Amino acid sequence: MSAPTGIAVSEELSSVFASAIESQNVRFLKISIRNESLQPDETIAPSGTLEQDLDRLNTIVEADIPAYVLVRLDDPPSEWLAIYYVPDTAKVRDKMLYAATRTTLTKSLGAAHFTDSIFATSKDDLSADAYSKHKQHLAAPKPMSAREKEIEAVKAAERQAGSYTYEGSNARRSHVASGVGFKWSSEADGAVKELASGSGISLVVLHIDAPSETIILSSATDCPVEQLGSSLPSSEPSYAFFALPLSLTSSQRELVFIYSCPSSSPVKNRMLYSSGVGTTTLDAKRVLDLAGNEATIVPRKIETSDPSELDEKYLAVELGRDGSAATAAAPAIQSEEKKPFARPKGPGRKR
Repeated sequence: MSAPTGIAVSEELSSVFASAIESQNVRFLKISIRNESLQPDETIAPSGTLEQDLDRLNTIVEADIPAYVLVRLDDPPSEWLAIYYVPDTAKVRDKMLYAATRTTLTKSLGAAHFTDSIFATSKDDLSADAYSKHKQHLAAPKPMSAREKEIEAVKAAERQAGSYTYEGSNARRSHVASGVGFKWSSEADGAVKELASGSGISLVVLHIDAPSETIILSSATDCPVEQLGSSLPSSEPSYAFFALPLSLTSSQRELVFIYSCPSSSPVKNRMLYSSGVGTTTLDAKRVLDLAGNEATIVPRKIETSDPSELDEKYLAVELGRDGSAATAAAPAIQSEEKKPFARPKGPGRKR
């Protein structure tokens, strides 16, 4: 393989490198560009560990002359480190020549052998300490943009919401505290049970106490459906369970879960609440199941960024209980059944 400069790996270099791979008795292979080709300068056997041998590198290269040095690693010994040594004091032509040829070197010798590379501009860059700093730099987390940090924060919140928590034996803790998601306060637990039993309240509003990661009760009221939108916070997220009016449900008491997240809410709160939507509904179902309550939670959730839009019509449409879809579809189906197939006329017969 030739570089854009026309410089290629010589047969001698290919042979020397192949022998070095087989013998495993070569630590350094120094390479230079001579006579318009890549030529081996010298091979040096290992005298100790990789870190010990790296401190000898600055005696192999010259201060003002570029060179390539291939270094066999200790673990595993089948892998190599490619060092591109181009000192700042080198001639401009040499700098350009070595920079344009480095890819040709590794590709021609077999890119699979080289698992790492270093660009050195002085002898100070050729030492065990410099190599250690290089590995630390590779292992360090990559810098992220503000958008990437926000996405990572959301993912972290989702992972935390999906992780199991164990708190030991505590008689006062909620039964959902050992499940997934946020813990529940006893007040929130009791309010959902009372809502399901139908004893005087129709709306339970819940909040998350961020420091303790606990679902707490904000309010429990008897709320007409017309006042539902105004009963939810307008500037911060909240969870709510609402007992559906009889006009929207059967004789069995049904609860609908509402996740309200106004657009003006702080970003941190929005991420916190969005990560707990699924687990909060599951925890509420456990509350009802363990209490032996016959009330059910509607499978379809209500999510809104504008609580004021919540009314009986909005709930009916979102829950698919307004009947408009079935009514609209029926005439269309009947029309299609009655309409005969219109066979296209063939071309006129020529006389």
